[in-house]
Amino acid sequence: MHSLQTNDSPIEDSRTLLPKLWRHIAPTLSENRGRVGLALACLLLAKGGLLLIPFLLKALVDGLDSSATPSPTSLILLMVIAYGTARLANTLFAELRDTLFGRVTERAMHRIGLAVFKHIHSLDLGYHLNRRTGGLARDIERGTNGISFLMRFFIFNIAPTLFEIAMVTGILLYNYGASYSLVVLLAVTLYGAFSFRATRWRTRFIREVNAADSDSNTRAVDSLMNYETVKYFTNEDFEAQRYDASLEEWEQARRKNRLSLLALNSGQAVIIAGSQTLMLGMAALSVQNGDMTLGDFVLINQFMLQLFIPLGFLGFVYREIKASLANIERLFAVLDQQPAVADMPDAPDLRVQTGAIEFHRVDFGYGPDRSVLAELDFTIEGGETVALVGASGAGKSTVVKLLFRFYDPVEGAIRIDGQNIGEVTQQSLRQAVAIVPQDCVLFNDSLLENIRYGRPTASDAEVEAAVTAAYLGDFVARLPEGLATQVGERGLKLSGGERQRVAIARAVLKDAPVLVFDEATSSLDSESERAVMSAFRALAGHHTAVVIAHRLSTIVDADRILVLEEGRLVEQGCHDDLLTRNGRYTALWQAQQREAEPSIDHS
Repeated sequence: MHSLQTNDSPIEDSRTLLPKLWRHIAPTLSENRGRVGLALACLLLAKGGLLLIPFLLKALVDGLDSSATPSPTSLILLMVIAYGTARLANTLFAELRDTLFGRVTERAMHRIGLAVFKHIHSLDLGYHLNRRTGGLARDIERGTNGISFLMRFFIFNIAPTLFEIAMVTGILLYNYGASYSLVVLLAVTLYGAFSFRATRWRTRFIREVNAADSDSNTRAVDSLMNYETVKYFTNEDFEAQRYDASLEEWEQARRKNRLSLLALNSGQAVIIAGSQTLMLGMAALSVQNGDMTLGDFVLINQFMLQLFIPLGFLGFVYREIKASLANIERLFAVLDQQPAVADMPDAPDLRVQTGAIEFHRVDFGYGPDRSVLAELDFTIEGGETVALVGASGAGKSTVVKLLFRFYDPVEGAIRIDGQNIGEVTQQSLRQAVAIVPQDCVLFNDSLLENIRYGRPTASDAEVEAAVTAAYLGDFVARLPEGLATQVGERGLKLSGGERQRVAIARAVLKDAPVLVFDEATSSLDSESERAVMSAFRALAGHHTAVVIAHRLSTIVDADRILVLEEGRLVEQGCHDDLLTRNGRYTALWQAQQREAEPSIDHS
């Protein structure tokens, strides 16, 4: 069985994570090449306007300097207009860039989210028995948001900021000498080295926050999904205490993360303030010595502001990128899960003619220490109704799971109409088998849509015909909203018998050649049981039917009864024949008859 990784250690580093991410986003970028190209053009125009602003300010200040020859008023006004235009162009092109590329990131999130959803549904039953729903949902949400962040900020913040640093360094070197460009390079190098090392140190705190967040969300979702059980045992305070403990861990993790962020931000601020102070001091001395004009001083100051604001933002982006990678690695941990049950390459579809089922010397266990079936060998003819009976743990429900290929046998083979189900596609196999489960869980939707789930393409008329066949018509007629009635989360607004008849209606609508009835009346009262069994018998007459029976009285008219004990077939035959043998079936029958006898009140 599989379980979702929830440890705090790195699952993989960026060298393997980024190529995986690229494989997922490359198709979206390729499909939107024109839009990406326009966004990049807007980026270059926005940066061009930004780099032009300091030169316009220098010209404007020098033109206004009373110690020099003043510029004509018309030229001053022209420079003011040019400055405003450059500012406007920088803002507008940046907004247009984000708007154009936003659709690309949304499409990538859509595709990745859908891929993860499909992949989770493709995983085997063992994975789903161990997954934590709340934590998994948060991992998926954070992972897709992290991918969106990386796409937007890596392309439009990191690369442009590095380009701007290179341009500013070159401009300062060309116009003012090596000393100014060296200060910029030194500041950028110190800033980058400190940010990288400190952020790598902080990543473990980010993982701790994510793990604590997933755990608290899992706890909340699990408690809410089991609301009735909490109420039955008056464990509201107990659940609150457990949730409080999870939130306490989350709070402590957030505190450590916040303190580490304070250390990082403080170090970055010291580097930026020190380099800006040094650069402005050098420029002020140059102006005082007559080596520079006031316009040059303003230009250097403006470049420093324009450089260190995005550089400070680059530190934020790098921190968020590391956080995003920590989120994405958990998403990819889900995508890396491989199903234990997979189709063979080029597997054909199952072709059903009569629906004959054969279990040939099947061995199966849920682990090396938990054997369930041992050399199970039986055949069910097409159109036959066969019941599987036995004590709890005999392997009856495991037979159903193997028939649906939720697991593969350890040894032996299962065939339908002579075709090994391990060699055909799982989709075609499950389309050929309908089930009325022991616990019919419904979606929080209308009764109509829950029944239509058996065949989503069915018309309303076909759904209504299935309602009639499942003996649900009288129940639906009593409902004020009829088939439009909302059934509530997991169908809890309906009784057990009503949910079972919904399950039968689904099976009718699916119209599969093989029908499985898995202990579907074990928790029903006698009246509900009779209604459900009447609907089932009408349905089973047209299919190969496998009945997992708890109450033996419900299967006395089965064509054949197979008696399982400790995963082995010990008896088979019709009800009357098995009773005459006075064997295991007789013992089970007599035990249930004694349980059914009314107790005598001696009080």
